[in-house]
Amino acid sequence: MKAIWNGAVIAQSTDTVVVEGNHYFPADAVDRRLLRDSTTTSQCPWKGTAHYYTVQVDDARNEDAAWYYPDPKPAAAEIAGHVAFWKGVQITD
Repeated sequence: MKAIWNGAVIAQSTDTVVVEGNHYFPADAVDRRLLRDSTTTSQCPWKGTAHYYTVQVDDARNEDAAWYYPDPKPAAAEIAGHVAFWKGVQITD
């Protein structure tokens, strides 16, 4: 699977975890040079607190287009150390 935005491959892996239709990529499969920390968080009742990254490719920014759970609840333990994408980031196989 690949996560692509603005012509750049942000993440690529054959070992994603699919939860609620979203592919969670292992952290080591993500090009960290394209991510910027965000202060945004959100709550999921069964996964826990999500934290976000802004995706930046050249001068283009996609605010909060990636998220992860640094300390997921036990029911979502399989996504620990993984990053997912949305907001126009294309997920392809």
